[in-house]
Amino acid sequence: MNMFWDGYPQIKSELQDVNKIMIENVKTTEKYIEEPLTDLILSGGKMLRPAFLLLSSKFGNYNDKKHKNLAAVIEMLHMATLIHDDIIDESKLRRGNVTIQSKYGKDQAVYMGDYLFSKCFLMLSEDYSMENIKKISQSIVKICIGEIRQHHFRFNRNVSLKRYLKIISGKTAALFAMSFTIGAKEADCDEKLSKKLGKIGYNIGMAFQIIDDILDYTANENTMGKSIKNDLKQGFFTLPLIYAILEGNNNLEDIIKKDNIDNEDVIEIINIVKNSDAIERSKRLAIKYTNRAFKNIESLPENESKKIIYEITEKLLKRKY
Repeated sequence: MNMFWDGYPQIKSELQDVNKIMIENVKTTEKYIEEPLTDLILSGGKMLRPAFLLLSSKFGNYNDKKHKNLAAVIEMLHMATLIHDDIIDESKLRRGNVTIQSKYGKDQAVYMGDYLFSKCFLMLSEDYSMENIKKISQSIVKICIGEIRQHHFRFNRNVSLKRYLKIISGKTAALFAMSFTIGAKEADCDEKLSKKLGKIGYNIGMAFQIIDDILDYTANENTMGKSIKNDLKQGFFTLPLIYAILEGNNNLEDIIKKDNIDNEDVIEIINIVKNSDAIERSKRLAIKYTNRAFKNIESLPENESKKIIYEITEKLLKRKY
């Protein structure tokens, strides 16, 4: 498991149980399906979404079996979106390992992602309220719309901050918000507290994605475990590039007008972005969303989960990977 939770042995132990539930639920007689999914489960992701679900559930009536199973569903949903993302982005690496689409082909990877989605809803059919199943389904719709919106605006030179924020609110923040909200609701927390936790998740998710996009320009490829050049070649303009474009750099304008962006262009774009104010402006926006999360965290009822959520939010803001 990822070292991210080493300072929180209780949460780490619970996440290890979540991993076991996921492994059990992807078991099949077809080992060529089971093995790559098991490898992905064990590949060392931070497991933020299931952790936040478990932490939010501690504000109410925590049910060990029920909430761990739900946490497994949330992480499997996230994994399914990652598999499909890697197909669209033609990514060769994920978490430092060869992606399913790269190793087994796009066709098989599509069905692997679909298989995970199907397993999730089968798990949800066992012991959860229709209201929360509906909320999870709504979050999946938001994620899909976010991904479709991002793909629709590929290579679009009329970039805007508003459009970027809409994209990441769907593709990333929606699942963070839902993890917090569903964890609380399944623990019988009242509507006010559940909504507050959902807002915390949303703001953490927004900050998390912005930092991810910053790291594409500031981290090396080994640190990130995936190609930092991929977004640019695929025509996805993330926040640091958007800010750099808005500064009116003529060289940058000339590059992004090209029909095909090659490796030399990518290097030039990265240098222009790093030499502009774009990274610092992006960091300031990430801090803005993080501070919104902190404000709501501070008003939560006092318990150990509140302390951990605050510390992890701070840790995510300062991460280098």
